[in-house]
Formats: sequence, C-alpha cells, structure tokens
Amino acid sequence: MSAPQRIIASFNQSLPRSPSGTFLFLRLVSPYRTLARSLSVAFPPAFAINRLAMPRNQRKTREQKWKEKPRPETSSPVSVVPSTVVAEAVTSKLMGLSITECSGDSRTAIPVSQAGGFHTLNQNQTSGQKTIWKPRSYSTAGGAISLEAENVSARAGEIQANHSQASASEANSQSLSKLFRAGLEGFSVDNSTYTRAQVRATFYPKFENEKSDQEIRIRMIEMVSRGLATLEVSLKHSGSLFMYAGNEGGAYAKNSFGNIYTAVGVFVLGRMFQEAWGSVAAKKQAEFNEFLEKSHMCISMELVTAVLGDHGQRPREDYVVVTAVTELGKGKPKFYSTPEIIAFCRRWRLPTNHVWLFSSRKSAASFFATYDALCEEGTATPVCRALDEVADVSVPGSKDHITAQGEILEGLVARIVSRESAKHMEEVLEEFPVTPNDRANLDLGPSLREICAANRSDEKQQIKALLNGIGPSFCPNLSDWLGNEAGDSHSRNADRSVVSKFLQSQPADYSTMKLQEMIRLMREKRYPAAFKCYHNFHKIDSISNDNLFYKMVIHVHSDSTFRRYQRDMRYNPGLWPLYRGFFVDINLFKANKERAAEFTNGRPNMIESTNENGSANSKDDLADEDANLMIKLKFLTYKLRTFLIRNGLSILFREGLPAYKTYYLRQMKIWGTSSGKQQQLSKMLDEWAAYIRRKCGNKQLSSSIYLSEAEPFLEQYAKRSVENQALIGSAGNLVQAENFLALVGVGRDEEGDLVAEREAVPPSPVPNARDSILKDEGLIVFFPGIPGCAKSALCKELLNVPGGLGDDRPIHSLMGDLIKGKYWPMVAEERKRKPYSIILADKNAPNEEVWRQIADMCRRTKASAVPVIPDSEGGYSNPFSLDALAVFMFRVLRRDNHPGNLDKASPNAGYVLLMFYHLYEGKAC
Repeated sequence: MSAPQRIIASFNQSLPRSPSGTFLFLRLVSPYRTLARSLSVAFPPAFAINRLAMPRNQRKTREQKWKEKPRPETSSPVSVVPSTVVAEAVTSKLMGLSITECSGDSRTAIPVSQAGGFHTLNQNQTSGQKTIWKPRSYSTAGGAISLEAENVSARAGEIQANHSQASASEANSQSLSKLFRAGLEGFSVDNSTYTRAQVRATFYPKFENEKSDQEIRIRMIEMVSRGLATLEVSLKHSGSLFMYAGNEGGAYAKNSFGNIYTAVGVFVLGRMFQEAWGSVAAKKQAEFNEFLEKSHMCISMELVTAVLGDHGQRPREDYVVVTAVTELGKGKPKFYSTPEIIAFCRRWRLPTNHVWLFSSRKSAASFFATYDALCEEGTATPVCRALDEVADVSVPGSKDHITAQGEILEGLVARIVSRESAKHMEEVLEEFPVTPNDRANLDLGPSLREICAANRSDEKQQIKALLNGIGPSFCPNLSDWLGNEAGDSHSRNADRSVVSKFLQSQPADYSTMKLQEMIRLMREKRYPAAFKCYHNFHKIDSISNDNLFYKMVIHVHSDSTFRRYQRDMRYNPGLWPLYRGFFVDINLFKANKERAAEFTNGRPNMIESTNENGSANSKDDLADEDANLMIKLKFLTYKLRTFLIRNGLSILFREGLPAYKTYYLRQMKIWGTSSGKQQQLSKMLDEWAAYIRRKCGNKQLSSSIYLSEAEPFLEQYAKRSVENQALIGSAGNLVQAENFLALVGVGRDEEGDLVAEREAVPPSPVPNARDSILKDEGLIVFFPGIPGCAKSALCKELLNVPGGLGDDRPIHSLMGDLIKGKYWPMVAEERKRKPYSIILADKNAPNEEVWRQIADMCRRTKASAVPVIPDSEGGYSNPFSLDALAVFMFRVLRRDNHPGNLDKASPNAGYVLLMFYHLYEGKAC
C-alpha cells in the first residue's frame, strides 16, 4: 500500500469530527520527484470524509482490500462541492510547476507534475463534478416565413412542405444519432478486430530543453563553430497556431477543430490564394487541396488576425505565415526543412517568414549579442535591420512583419539546423524565384472583418458566412463545423470507450502500432493529457456496425508532460515524439480471415520499410537533443503589453494594486529585466493601473479587447519623453476591432481550445472549478512528510508561479526553520489575520496532534486543508519505503547552510531522519 493511502487512512481514523472543515489530499510523485495526482476526499459531517476501513487483524493476509463504508443517501451536496472544486483548481495549477533543488554548486530542475493525471479515491463522487464542454447543436436555421394576407391559402402548401422537410431532417438526425450510438455500443473487440490510425495534422514536437538559456546559447555557438550545424533564426509573428490538411483532412487549431478559430483560418488561407493567383485562384485552390489529400500532408501556420482577440498589437492585415510543412503518409511524420518549406510555399504562392542563417562562430555570437542589446527596446525595424547586418544569409519573408502586423515584435526563434542549410537555401532561392501576385484589380468580395461585422448574431452564423464566403473550391464540406447538414442535433463527441477499444484492437499497420504504444504509455503513467474522440462526418457514408470512424485529439494539458515523455524517449528511442497540435483519424473495423492474414504476414516487411524511411535523414532525428536545440527570445516591448498589462488585469481588478504590483515585479525578476527598466516599467504600470481602475471601476476590462484602452494610454505616455518612447516601443495607429471581433464560444482560450474540457464525462450540474471556488474561504497546504521531501522547494515555486494557484487568492509561506517559537499557533494567528489567503505551511506535519490542530484551524477560520504527500510504495508497517528514506537522506546530506541546521554539517542528520521515519510507524491502518 502506498504512502498516500496509508497516511490518508490514518487521517481518517485520527481526525475529530468538525462541522465545516474540509481536507483535500495531494500526493508527491515518487521520492525522486515532487508533486502530482490529487486525491480528493470529502469528510462526513466532521470533515465530509468517506471513511475507508480495513480491519487491523487482516494486515498479514495477502488479499487485503480496502472497503468503503456505506454513507447516508441524504448527504448534502454542498459539503462535497468545495473540496472537489478546490482540489481540481489547486492541482491543475500545480501540474505546471518545476522545482529546483540547490546543493552546493549543482542545480537540478525537478518537474513538479511528473506523476501524471489526477485521479480520485471516490470516483462516483468526483467524476460527475467535472465540467465539460457541451457541444452546440448543429441544427440549421429554417428562416422566418412571412405570411401575407392575400396569399395565405397559396402558401399553405409551402408551409406544409417546409414542415414535412423539417420533420424529415429531424428523423434523419435521430437515425444518425442512433447509428453513432448503436455502432459503438454494439462493437465488441475480438480476434477479428483491427484498427488503423493515421495522423491527420501535427505541429513540431515540443522538446523541453533541460539546460538554461545560457547553456543552450553556448552549446549552439559551439556546434556552429565546430562546423556541425547552422544557427537558424526566424521571426515570431504574434498569432495562433492553425493547421490545414486539405478540405478532406480538415482544419485545426492547437487542440481543437470545428470552431470559429479554424473557420477564420480557412477563410484567411483561402483569401491568400485569391490574392496570389487572381482569376485562377479557384482552380489552384482545388489543386492544392487535392495535392494535400493525395500526398497526405499538413501545413502549419501562424494565423495573425485582429478578429480573434488581442495579443501584443492589432495587426494591420489578416494573414497567415507558413511555419511547418509535414508529410504524414507512412511512418513517423516528416517535417520539411526551412529551404524545403520556402520551395513548397513559392510553388503554391503561400506566405513565408523572414529567416536568417548564421554559419560561423562570429556570426552566431553576434546574433546573441545583438539580441541582448535590443531585447528591452527592440521593435521590428531595428531588429530586422541589425540581423541583416550580422547574418550570413537573410531571406526576407513574403509577408513583411512591419507592413502586415506592425512594429511590436513578439520575438525570435533560434534553432540548430543542418550545416548544409545555407547551401540548400541558395539552391532553393535560385530555383524558385519570387512570383508576383496575379490579383490585378479583381473584386475578392467582403473581407474577413466585413463578414464578421455583418454576422453578429452568434458564432455559428459567423462560421457559415466565412466558409461560404471562401467558396466551394476551398471548403466544399462544412461537416467539421456544423455536423451533418441534415440538421442533426446529436453531439459530435464520441464515447470515451473509443480509446479503450482502439488500444485493445490489433494494429493494421506500423503507424497504428506506434500510436497505440504512445497512448498506452501516457495512460499508464497518467500523464496530464486527454484523448478526445469525435465522430468523423467525412466518413459518414462508410460507417457500418463493423466499420467505425473517429477523429482523436491528443490534448496535452501541461508542458511537464513533454519533459517527462522526453525522458521516456531516452530509455526507449523507438517511441514516436509527442507532438503539439496532434490529430489522428481512427478506423475500427472487423477483418475476415483472409484480410487478417494479410495484416499479419505484411507486418514485418512494413516495419522494415518504415524504419528505412524513418532513418533516411539522421540529422532530423527528433529524439536527438542537439538536433532539437531551440530557444525563444522575446522582446520586452511585447511582454509589457501581454504579460504585464493583459495577463495582469484579473489580478488588478480582483485583488487590487498591491497584488498587481507584486505580480509584475515578480515577472520582471523572472525575466532578468535590468534595474533601470524595472523602475521605468513600475512607474508606468502604476499609472496604468490607476487610470484603468478609475475608468472601468469594478468592471474588469476584457483581455480580448484590452488594447482599446491600453494603446491610447501607451501612446500618450510615450509622448512625454524620449525614455518613455523607448520603453513603449511603438504606439498609436490603433485598429478599431470592437465591431468585427469574432464571436468566440464561452470557455475558450486564445488558441480556440476548450478551457474547461478534459476527457468527456457525463453532464453534471456542478459548475467549472475555477468559477466555483469560494473566494471567502482560506486554504492551508501542509506536508505530512520527512525532511528532504522537497517541501521548501515546492513552496518556493508556488510563490513564484504567475497568478498563484489560479483563483487569485494571495499566497503566503511560513517556513518552520525560520520561525522562533511554536509554529502551528503562529499559523493559526496568520489564518485569523488573513482568513481568505492560501498559507503554505512549510514544516513537516508527521503526527495526529498536528493534524488535529490543522483541523481545528479549518473549523474556526472557515478554511480547507491540503496535505501534500510523497508517493512511495511503503514497507510492511511504514507508509514510506526504505528507498524513499534513502533519497530523503541523500538530499539532506547534500545541503549547505540549511536554516534549520539539518544539513551535511549536522553530526546527527541521519538519526533525525530515522526519528521522523519512526513517527509514521504503524500508520499502515
């Protein structure tokens, strides 16, 4: 039995009854890591806890099982909601943290959420409380029917016909819903069941560099100077990820599809074709879609537009820039090199980005020196001019950032590429010269902004207007957005069992086998990710009881998942990378004996062939750290708008100026902003805070249109002095976007992702956790652990994370080693002084007496408590294993200058840890 289970059981028996307090259980993942899954337990009248009972006289029996005691049917739901709601919000925020252990000169970053997904002890209680996205119905508007007095009788037949047509559509919808539902329910997995999975769209894998930015820079310069690689730098346009795989393959945002974001992307991409090809645009659009489908390819773009909400600057034009081209035919996805991307784009007259190549030590070092000189005041014009001077090769983009977007530059992306890139680039530029647009004076019809402005009733209306406006050559099928065109009202969400049946079925090809391997690993290790499945309307004519089609979205919830998956790839190099923007088509089907024999006999040859294809270009091996060295370099003029102004709005309006000041000072400290700029920014941001609070009162300014207020303020502030002008970078020329903003559904983020959506669960009346946390309650986070379990490092990271735990309550940490006198009474006093705050009790809490004190604090000050418990398999009579104890001792003996004097200089450090270990003896319940 693991440490969390044993300690929770001990809590269960030792805690007194209390009328209002609530405990929520978190556990740390393995002694080597630091935070993870949430165990949410509600204590009945006292603490609304579901008591777990295991007879003590059965300890020596092998078949020990936990039994849940029956609870009254009339238990109030009110006592349950706060515990699960707070647990979900707190743990979801903790998932993205990382902890740095410092010992002497060594520094090791330990991801906090390395244990993966959240789960609960009482699934029946919590599963129904997760908020999910309820899909919009896909019924088509019939339109209003006006009846004129003089021809009522003449129209009676027409009305009856329309009614009959609507009835037929409804009947068709019901039949389709039954087909989807019955198809999966009746589909059983047996020896004849096979599955074929095909990647439909994907972006580059997210390789998290475990080195510091400075270490990455040094390594990049070293590789270039030794002639092993070339440094490639490109502009980072400020927009959203958009992927397109053809009108059959689909259009996708980062983790979603079939919404206003992808509709805008399709329209803008189609408009790019119209501007580039003029009178033959429709023909070229059809050829392009056919080419993508036949070649099974996907293009990824940065979608830059003023209709989807504000980033750092409202662009002057709505456009896309191609950032990746991917072949998805056989085996692992193959990403084109930058010269190949430029060749592809010039063939189809698609917009390209500005790229610089640095192939010598001098030029590479000059690039980083140039960025360092411009990082706090740089805008597009001086940055591009400076890079042109120091680069060995400069390839201007077909979409000029200054003309299309403006002067505010988000940043630069630097990465290591093949040493042959410069030579390859010269060949491409010579073979594919820039072709002028053939637009002439053609009337292209209403623009994106005009269509959005003219269709303001709802998101669905805007989607239909945009897709119809781009024409049938580019978008002949609206099913991904509107479902079945007959007007079905069924959900496009498929049952969760699709993933289980996919994993149970035999793979029909090598790619399917590798995708199954990836998903199994992520599910087994409970990585924070969802595998969301939807009905594939493109295959509606092929669906039968023995042949089912779905779209799967692999949605990674935390960046820590990418880091942990990278470690798995080191131990298993055959694993496919985990991609950003990951969409897969799934086919579940039954195969007869002859077809099954073909799959079985052809698999060895297929694997061999695929491996040969995958190893043809070793320099692009995505599991190689050096081949994937990448660093993002952002500019302060962009960050002050997005991070400091936009992202600080919620803190400013909910917590006030002191909390906002703490937030922006912490951000600048993390960025390493110079002291001079910190002083200038502090003065400007304080003035901004006073200005916007005075103008808006208590009504928070919407982040999607924050530039409507921020840009005029920045423009006036910049006019006061040359210093202010340099600080702001560029202001003025504001694009008025309020009248043409796209209507984004509730609960979506800036990439179009469904914020509240995880894996599909049954509908529940319980609201979203972030919206339901009771702001008039406090929270105590405490640690039933042993010295060396990294509690202080975790508390430090929690204090540094932007936005706290996500619910805007202030966070305070009390470190036991720095407090003279009795610790827990001081925590109680702090709770009285700040009843709405979150207190991190940075002290080991190993016994029932401490737990009772915390319970009493919760009852008296209206708070919840969250024990953070290290995950350990435990021994026979102790919830912590000897392996865990050894790791804790190792950490303690590496410490220097510990405030509690428990470090390598302590003569009895090991003995102290043994005493703590003994305090948990017998806590196995």
